[in-house]
Amino acid sequence: MSGWLCIAGLGPGDEAMLTPAVGQALADATDVLGYIPYVARVAARPGLRLHPSDNREELDRACAALALATQGARVVLVSSGDPGVFAMAAAVFEAMEGREDWQALDVRVLPGITAMLAAAARAGAPLGHDFCAINLSDNLKPWALIEKRVRAAAGTDMAMAFYNPRSASRPHTFEQVLQVLCETCEPTRLLVFARAVSTPHEHLLSVPLCDARPEMADMRTLVIVGSSTTRRVGRFVYTPRSAS
Repeated sequence: MSGWLCIAGLGPGDEAMLTPAVGQALADATDVLGYIPYVARVAARPGLRLHPSDNREELDRACAALALATQGARVVLVSSGDPGVFAMAAAVFEAMEGREDWQALDVRVLPGITAMLAAAARAGAPLGHDFCAINLSDNLKPWALIEKRVRAAAGTDMAMAFYNPRSASRPHTFEQVLQVLCETCEPTRLLVFARAVSTPHEHLLSVPLCDARPEMADMRTLVIVGSSTTRRVGRFVYTPRSAS
């Protein structure tokens, strides 16, 4: 088969953070598929077809990308950040189950800089020791499971990175997460609110848990909760590697 599919991460926003491998795949592509604002980050050019779609159509988008590659197209399926972190790579492999023709395709996953790592770099090194990442969106899992995982992670005293903390359709979710943190962590625990990192709208705020408010986060914000050993040094926040 002459077609191929690259599942690519566009990084957090700054074009300088796009990897050369992803840039080359986009240059070679005949078709680019993805969520509307992510496809908008890809420059139009002759011979390139852009296929933007809604955020809730992940599996349909994956099937469409695989079908195009089967027909001989050179397809790039884009995500922001890294495609394997709460993004499209998992949806593609789910779509491939039971389809031997799709499993025979040339499929590659091209990593990108995730919002979590970009935010941590801007803040200093809050993920310098053990950490976990949790998606706070309840689109694909119930709130009860989110609460269970946040509570369990807080109990391990790891740093935590929260994706999709607060949206217009679920403004109370992050308030509930903060309540869980208040029940399980000391009030001086440091939180980093990193919004739109690497874009002109970038904003960083670091506060202790006792001063954290739900309105400090939105869907463009990555929230990092430090461990009990996370601390400040000058304008930076870091977690020492010697933490136990």
